[in-house]
Parts: sequence; structure tokens; C-alpha cells
Amino acid sequence: MASLELKLRHVAFTGGGTAGHVVPNLPIIDALLEAKIKVTYLGSRSGLESGLLGERITKRGVQYHGVATGKLRRYFSFENLRDVGRVLQAIWQAYALLGGPKSERPEVLFSKGGYVSLPVVWAAWLRKIPVVAHESDQSPGLANRLALRCLHTLCTNFPNVSAPGLRGALVQTGTPLRQALLNGDKARGLAFLDLPADRPLLLVTGGSLGAEALNTAVRAALPRLLERFYVVHLCGSGKCDLDVAFPGYRQFEYLNEPWGDVLAAADLVLSRAGANSLVELAALGKPNLLVPLPAAVSRGDQVENAQYAADQGFSLVLAEEALTTQALVAALQRLVDERQVWQAALAAFAPGDALPQILQLLGVAGGKPC
Repeated sequence: MASLELKLRHVAFTGGGTAGHVVPNLPIIDALLEAKIKVTYLGSRSGLESGLLGERITKRGVQYHGVATGKLRRYFSFENLRDVGRVLQAIWQAYALLGGPKSERPEVLFSKGGYVSLPVVWAAWLRKIPVVAHESDQSPGLANRLALRCLHTLCTNFPNVSAPGLRGALVQTGTPLRQALLNGDKARGLAFLDLPADRPLLLVTGGSLGAEALNTAVRAALPRLLERFYVVHLCGSGKCDLDVAFPGYRQFEYLNEPWGDVLAAADLVLSRAGANSLVELAALGKPNLLVPLPAAVSRGDQVENAQYAADQGFSLVLAEEALTTQALVAALQRLVDERQVWQAALAAFAPGDALPQILQLLGVAGGKPC
């Protein structure tokens, strides 16, 4: 970090809409704060990004600015017309926030994508501030695709990511993992959950926004699942069902600080196929069943991610269309019965340390050697 202290005074961040577009920023922000480098975050006004930043804002000096946001839809809607105005407003707001005396401007912007990020990236490009972006999926999301021509560097999770139109460098870095995740403790996790260790613990997560199909399938299968597992269910914001109560079943909207300990306590995981989740599960050696978001209601990125994980032997995959109680219980039992096989495959996964590489890329971009 000593060299970065000499090269960088101020780094701006953006990304949001879901936790997956914020959480990978956190280890980078922590490293910069430790090096006494100023950090500014441009996110939405909804509170999701600022909530995940937490004490980094209130106690550690990150300056947070909320800007207008317009959702990037892939289908026709009259709301798109209104959102064009919001995006233009956001570009103007971000342009003003990234301005000021040259000595106080950010030397580089790091973007994690999501619809929040696009106007901020465009504003940085207009300000001639170099942008380093990160793409978690096998193929770039819409925000990153629309920003490709503005990027100094695009960091990727997976090899062989196609980014036509990118003028800058394409670098496979992987995803920075939080220390709290890597240092998770099973005993602390079980204590937090108030569960014993006398049967396997199944962790169900659909991401920060939840997954209705997973929630419905898991609740329908609970009587059978609880015969074999304890079940910890992350349902998504506003999606807990207080009428569903069984011994050995715990449900939460979302977990932030205890997440590393709860994940350490899990023996197997049922999850959507978001790329950040895949990397976390593989890095921690957790046998997992993936139910990707279908291509019919998405851009198909989770289907691609799940196929990659299955091909590598890291994950068992069950299509949402086949998500019946019988199929779900059978697939989870297969993970338990073949646990050693899955763990051996996962042990071959070498995530590498993405953080130093990304910090170096930020330092290089801040030096503007293009």
C-alpha cells in the first residue's frame, strides 16, 4: 500500500441496486481507508448502498452522496421515458459532485455496475476521470456494456469474458472477498442462530432482494427438509413469513455483519447463481445447489454462471422449472451423500487474492498512463 499512498489521494466509488453491486467494493474501500486515502461513494438515494457501507460513513470518513437513479429496463415501458430524465439529472448531479478544484477531485472512479453506476461513469468520463469497472458475470451486464467505451480498465471474475467495444484493458482479477467472510467462525454462527451441531445446516439465500421461487419452494418443502437439516433462510427484504414457524427453522430478511459466521456454520447452501455468491461458496468450499434465475425473466447471466460452475464441478444445478419439493429434497440429499466428492472439486478452486491486483489497477489508472 505504500506505493498507492504516494499515487492516490482520493478514490470515488459507485455501484448499487442490489448488494451484489456494493459488497465487493467494501474490501477495496477498507484497504484505501487504512492507507489514509480519501473515499467518496456515489450511490442511490434509496439507502441500500449507504446501509451496506454502515460505519464506513458514520465513523470512518467515507463521504456518501445520493444521486437520482433511473432503472435500465430491457423491455418497453412508459416508465423508460421518465427514467431518461432521471438519468440525465443523475449525470448532472454526478458531474457536479466529481468537480471542484483539481487537487480535490477523485483521481479515479471504481464502478461495480448496476443501474446506479451508469450516469456516474458517464459523468466521470466527461470530467476526464479514469474509470476502473468490475464485472462479476460471464458476460457484462447492461450498465457495464453501455459504459465500455468510457472505461480505462474492466476487471472480470471469469476468464474469456467478451467485451466488444471496450477501449481500455481487460483484466481477470476475480472478486475481492471480505475478511469477515474469510474469517467466519462456525461456533459463532451456531451461537448466533441458537442451533446445535447435531445435524447438517442448510443455508438458503436468494440474494439481498430475495427470490420468490426459492422462498415458495423451501417453505413448501420445510416439513421434509427439517427431518434431515436445520434450515436457515434468507428471504429478502420484506419477505419473511411470520406465520411459518418450525423448530430448527430460522428466517431473516438479510444478514450483513453475521454473514461470515453463518456461512461458516452452513454444511450446504441453496442459492441463486449470482457470480459473487458463486465465488464466495467456492472459496469457502461449500457444497451448493444452484437454482439460477431463468433466462425468460433475465438476461440469462445466472444460467451462464450456473453452467460454468457445473462444468467446473463446483455446483449442482436445478432449473427453476423443475423446482418441486421432491426434486429439491433429492438434490440436497445428493449433496450430503456425495459431500466428499463436491468438497474435493471445490478444494481445487483457487480464487487468488483479487484485492492487491485491483488496488494496483486503481493506482495505475489514477496515474493516467494511457
